[in-house]
Amino acid sequence: MKRVVVTGMSGITSLGETAEQIFEQFAQGKSGIRYMPDWEIYPDLRSKLAGPVESFTVPKHFNRKVTRGMGRVALMSVVCAEKALEDAGLLNDEILKSGDAGVAFGSSAGSVDAVAEFGAMLLNSNMGKMNATTYIRMMSHTSAVNMTVYFGLKGLTLPTSSACTSGSMAIGQAYEAIKYGKQTVMIAGGAEELSAAGSAVFDVLLATSMKNDRPETTPRPFDADRDGLVVGEGAGCLILEEYEHAQARGATIYAEIVGYGSNTDGQHVTRPDSEMMGRCMQLALKDAQLTAEDIDYVNAHGTSTDQGDIAESQATARILGKKPISSLKSYFGHTLGACGAIEAWLSIEMMLRNQLVPTLNLNQLDSGCGDLDYIVNEMRSAETHIMMSNNFAFGGINTSLIFKRV
Repeated sequence: MKRVVVTGMSGITSLGETAEQIFEQFAQGKSGIRYMPDWEIYPDLRSKLAGPVESFTVPKHFNRKVTRGMGRVALMSVVCAEKALEDAGLLNDEILKSGDAGVAFGSSAGSVDAVAEFGAMLLNSNMGKMNATTYIRMMSHTSAVNMTVYFGLKGLTLPTSSACTSGSMAIGQAYEAIKYGKQTVMIAGGAEELSAAGSAVFDVLLATSMKNDRPETTPRPFDADRDGLVVGEGAGCLILEEYEHAQARGATIYAEIVGYGSNTDGQHVTRPDSEMMGRCMQLALKDAQLTAEDIDYVNAHGTSTDQGDIAESQATARILGKKPISSLKSYFGHTLGACGAIEAWLSIEMMLRNQLVPTLNLNQLDSGCGDLDYIVNEMRSAETHIMMSNNFAFGGINTSLIFKRV
């Protein structure tokens, strides 16, 4: 078995595109949630809140020829991956085109504009809005495929499209590809672009927040006054590398991935199963050859939904005990396919900075939530050596990742 380490990291969020920018916002308790006036054209959409990436700009070298097959989700993915490769010192390395490097990257779906182009055909019997790139921009593996072309990757392509676990599952599969000797380097992560349709998915399930006049007060993971999730957008990318290869080239090693677990509830598409969430955490602990006592911090999925928060927190307390825990979705909203990657990236940053980020808007804990050490109000100074990041998706798909300080 090979050891797997993180040598490059990058992300795009509603609070910025660098860890420095984002942690500055964390320290000030700033929220990335906004009211979306453009969504007023949808009178039946109850929640008009989101966590948009307002400052994302396309680098100048991404010309028309490069981007013509990229929708927003693919563009954010490739830009994010390029920054992560640069951070790892691998951007122009010959290994990328050698067959020893691959990609595992996911999103819930492709770009909604491309979906609309097909929709116009079906509704109006007219193909006028479609072109040769429509499907490429719409397909669920658009991010991974665009990366293979842009970076000239010849190794594994592992596209993940598993809703809210797309990013974390990609990291887990990339970890396993290196661990079992199939690849030396993997680009891993997830992305999601914002759309009113993305909010509508949860709106029709009565799972979205209605605090339209107070966007800074929501979402509220684990809080008694929470009223649902808020959708967001962004991207997160980790460069995973075989330990000895990273060491030999003198790479900066941010963390080691030591455990990954994934399972499926097998019972209900949208109702979370606390028992199977707990089993997923146990699978990650078993893979890492660790016990619950070894975990110093848990980054929660923490969507701010009624059933999800209770099921997750009870499972975490049952399996791990009273651990420090917080949810970054309180700042960014639910970035769907991106959340697992963004949360893994920023959890590693917490470990490096000896700071644990509090859950925003958690003022009164729901009595139904598990007995955990909920981090609230301000940054907590803490030296963490091993942390767990959990994500749970529609379809009952669960993931758990364990990172270790090197």
